[in-house]
Amino acid sequence: MAEPYRSTPEFDTGSLPEAIRNAHSTKEGVWGLLVVSEGEVRLVFHEPRRAVPVSPGNPATIPPQAVHHVETDGPMKMHVEFYRAEPVKDGR
Repeated sequence: MAEPYRSTPEFDTGSLPEAIRNAHSTKEGVWGLLVVSEGEVRLVFHEPRRAVPVSPGNPATIPPQAVHHVETDGPMKMHVEFYRAEPVKDGR
């Protein structure tokens, strides 16, 4: 199983950076796993446009170079883990 080589700090609604709220992507060969520990967020992919609900126990995979942003509606806590291979969503 792939292990993350890096992780962001845990963000809440007030500390979530604008860079994550706006369109961005990972680099070539870098996979992300958005992990929510409290509340719920939407992971919005731009091409093709689709929104993925992310909640505790239901992390979301972010493929390399996929343009996306995160939307929140209420209190939440989340972080992003970074991998060099596609991560396995283990239902954390």
